[in-house]
Amino acid sequence: MPELAEVAYYCRQWQGGVGLEVERIQTHPAARIYREIPAAAIRRGLAGRTFLGGRTHGKRMLFEFSGGAWLGLHLGMTGKLCTAPPDHIPAKHEHLVLSLATLSLVFSDSRMFGKLSLDLVDTGDPPTWWTELPPQPLDRRFTKSLVHSFARRFPKTPLKTLLLDQRAFPGIGNWMADEICWQLRLTPSAPVATATGPQLDGVWKTTRRVSRVAMDVIGTDWGDLPNTWLMNHRWRDGGTCPRRGCRTELVRADLRGRTTCWCPRCQTSDRGRNNDRARDERSTQIRAMSADSPRS
Repeated sequence: MPELAEVAYYCRQWQGGVGLEVERIQTHPAARIYREIPAAAIRRGLAGRTFLGGRTHGKRMLFEFSGGAWLGLHLGMTGKLCTAPPDHIPAKHEHLVLSLATLSLVFSDSRMFGKLSLDLVDTGDPPTWWTELPPQPLDRRFTKSLVHSFARRFPKTPLKTLLLDQRAFPGIGNWMADEICWQLRLTPSAPVATATGPQLDGVWKTTRRVSRVAMDVIGTDWGDLPNTWLMNHRWRDGGTCPRRGCRTELVRADLRGRTTCWCPRCQTSDRGRNNDRARDERSTQIRAMSADSPRS
């Protein structure tokens, strides 16, 4: 599913249409993306309006058109935005095509978990639902105290599940949550209550850092993240932890319906680390005893 930076990247794809009038609108009316608003309402609401630009918030997009029309868009799991020639004819999975003078703005979604909305606002301001969204990880309002207070509300929730909650971490999705846990050396399944104050400070800091790099690298031109990150190894069969000095084989498992990847050596609870330390000490003792025992 597209996350913070991927959504920003796709939003940028439509920027070439800014300042142009919508001359023709093509839809697949029966497509599931119109489950909240009929395709006919989209056609009526946007016809003849000028495209003024787009913005993103977490996993959501909002596109402004003249006359106070706002098109809300969520990519779902497989949604994509691109441009095509002005005379473009929609393919099977291209459920919305806005044809302008020099190009067409295309929304495709093969699995149709994406969705659209349309608001007509007389004031010219964005719709209320947009202005009431929680602060994004790179906003100034996304603070340590916000992370602490939200975490205290859900002490039994696994850390990764908390990171996926769009009420406090808008834009953070599966790979970003795994990355944050891995960089912090925290177990994704550990209950939030086990995290110390400094560790929650680390959640805030690392969430911002991962988001910033992702926006700079993916959000601009879909570049490659550093190979020292978990992201480039998490889906590879037999993939190993990229942390220097580790190289332990990564583990993948289901965590509350989401495939989760982590390093069983680097990401372990304090109890797990103590057990590992004790096991290493026992191994050292056994090797020492073997070395001292007479050989047959």
